[in-house]
Amino acid sequence: MSATLQDKLGKDFRQYTILGACNPEAAYAALQLEDKVGTMLPCNVIVQQVHKGLVEVAAIDPVASMQAIDNPDLDRAAHEIRDKLAAAINMLGG
Repeated sequence: MSATLQDKLGKDFRQYTILGACNPEAAYAALQLEDKVGTMLPCNVIVQQVHKGLVEVAAIDPVASMQAIDNPDLDRAAHEIRDKLAAAINMLGG
């Protein structure tokens, strides 16, 4: 983001990267449950420099974002993905 904001707007911004986290198997299963769920895929994850020497990694809560769609099966799938994202982020902690 920082390079894009500099190039497009001439604005300085801290180191900030947006990643799209995708589990193809889970994405396919979600699409089978709800064809419009693709508008919410992949799950965004950010990596940002909070201050010198400290980097934060955060991810969207798929349970919260999927609440917009009233589908109990999709809600269960979103809980599984939230658990996987949380586990991955927790492995980074120190």
